[in-house]
Amino acid sequence: MNLALIGYGKMGKEIEKIAVSRGHKINLIIDINNPQDLTIENLQKCDVAIEFTIPDSAVKNYNICFEAGIPVVSGTTGWLGKKEEVFKKCVEANGTFFYASNFSIGVNIFFELNRKLAYLMADYSDYNVEMTEVHHIHKLDAPSGTAISLAEDILKIIPGKTGWVNDEIPLENELNIKSERIGEVPGIHTIKYESDVDFIEITHSTKSRKGLALGVVLAAEYSLGRKGILTMKDLLNI
Repeated sequence: MNLALIGYGKMGKEIEKIAVSRGHKINLIIDINNPQDLTIENLQKCDVAIEFTIPDSAVKNYNICFEAGIPVVSGTTGWLGKKEEVFKKCVEANGTFFYASNFSIGVNIFFELNRKLAYLMADYSDYNVEMTEVHHIHKLDAPSGTAISLAEDILKIIPGKTGWVNDEIPLENELNIKSERIGEVPGIHTIKYESDVDFIEITHSTKSRKGLALGVVLAAEYSLGRKGILTMKDLLNI
C-alpha cells in the first residue's frame, strides 16, 4: 500500500518502520513543518491515511481524508466530544474511518478482560472500582483515551456507577481515574475493585510503542477496501 502519515512524532516514526518492514511505501508525510501539503490531491495518491496528531487538528484531518475518498486510521485521543459529527460525515461521504483509543492487541484483549471482570463484580456492591493510568510526561490528554474506553465499559455494567472523574474526590456514583505522568512510561492501566477485606486488580503494561505501531499498520491493511466505521473488534474478530 501507499500510505500517508499525518503526524510524524514518535508514534509516526515507529509506524513508518513497521509499515516499511511489511512492504508498504510511505507516500506522504505531514508534520508541523508542512501542513499545507495535506491536500485532497496529495491524499488521493495514497491508499490509506494514518493519523496521529493532536485533538485540535484531528477532526479537520479526518474530514479532508473523507473528501479525498481514502480510508483514515486514527489513534489521536481527546477529540471524542465530536465523535457523532465525525461518524456522520464519514457515513455521508461513504468513507472509511478506523478509530481505536489503543491499537495494541494486548490492550484490546485487556478490554475484554475488563468487561468480563465487571460482569463478575456487578452483583457485589461491597467492592468499589477505581482506575489508575500512567503515561510519559509528553502525553497531552488526561485521562488517556484507553482509560476512558475502559471506564465507559465499566459504567455500562456496574450498577450505580454513572460517570467518571479524573483526579478528583469521587461521589459514590462516580468512577475515579487517577492519572500520573512519569518519565517515558509508554502506558500502564490498572483497574482495582476493593472491599473492606480484599481487593482484585488487573493491569496492562506497555513495554514499547512497537506493539501499538503494529496494530496501526494491521488496521490500515484491514481498512483497504472496506467502508464505514471500523474498530479493533472488527480487526480481531472479538
